[in-house]
Amino acid sequence: MGMAASQARFLGLTARKSNTEYEGQQINQQRTTLSNQSANYYNQLLGMTVPVPPSTADYTKTVYTFEDGSLSNSISSMIAQVDGTYLISYTSSWTNNFAVVSTAPTIYTRTGEEGNYTYFVGAKQLRQLGTITDEDRQNDEYLKTLSDDQIQSLQEEEQQYLEQLNEKYGDGNWLVRYVQNTSTGTWSPYFVKQEVLDSATYNETGSSQSSIPTYTVGSTQETEEIKGVTARLEQDSTGRIINITLNPGEADEVTYAVTTNTVTDQDAYDDAMNQYEYDKYEYDQSIQNINAKIEIIQAEDKNLELRLKQLDTEQDAIQTEMDAVQKVIEKNTESTFKTFG
Repeated sequence: MGMAASQARFLGLTARKSNTEYEGQQINQQRTTLSNQSANYYNQLLGMTVPVPPSTADYTKTVYTFEDGSLSNSISSMIAQVDGTYLISYTSSWTNNFAVVSTAPTIYTRTGEEGNYTYFVGAKQLRQLGTITDEDRQNDEYLKTLSDDQIQSLQEEEQQYLEQLNEKYGDGNWLVRYVQNTSTGTWSPYFVKQEVLDSATYNETGSSQSSIPTYTVGSTQETEEIKGVTARLEQDSTGRIINITLNPGEADEVTYAVTTNTVTDQDAYDDAMNQYEYDKYEYDQSIQNINAKIEIIQAEDKNLELRLKQLDTEQDAIQTEMDAVQKVIEKNTESTFKTFG
């Protein structure tokens, strides 16, 4: 190999070596960036809060109750006073067997002209609740069975129904019909709001195209909260309340036996468990997503590592060839100087 050729070869190898070194530096920079990304993902994992399932103990409380005839009373709060008594609040609940309640919706029919409709269920005509005319008494089979005194009592009773209906279901004009129980022979009232009947859609035969909300008299659970009652409590050796005296020292003082129950708010616990399941799903999904990203980074880093090893091998080969070319150049130089020396 001549002097010029050796020099050209050496310069080419030097350029290749410089390129491999530069590419190696770029790869190391990329690996550093990947390492930083991986560290960030691991920090995210460390910063995540693991969802904790709810405990039934957190939704369980001790409830003190006492009975007063048909009333069931549940103590909701007890505030100790300096004189040893307590200021308590409690909720009374009872069954009202004569309350206005919702019943099955009914198909109604109507006759007449707009603004002057008459409404029926089957052949049973409805009348204005709270108002009983002589015509009503002549046409209604239930009213026919009542004396004048009974009619007067019925009107008073219907006024109470009217107040309940307006209070529970909104003010309006209410219509009523009475239906006889064929087994017991008793008559039960059924109520419907006239404004709802007037706004309903009817077919060509006069029947409502959908069932209309209807109400009757039935049983319902009612509650009342009593607050700020002075009471004295009697406890057993374990601290459990066994008796409660309301209005101690007063004329209306009364003592009740207290029952202690442990009650779990199952609905609240179920809601908390559902929230836990949702949080756990999100947590698992986040873990999976981060792990997938870390695996991608690891795969990319592995490829870069392999490429860096290839560059190292190439660098060693170039260096070996450069050393050989360097020796040739040295020999050529030595031969040249000897020729002209």
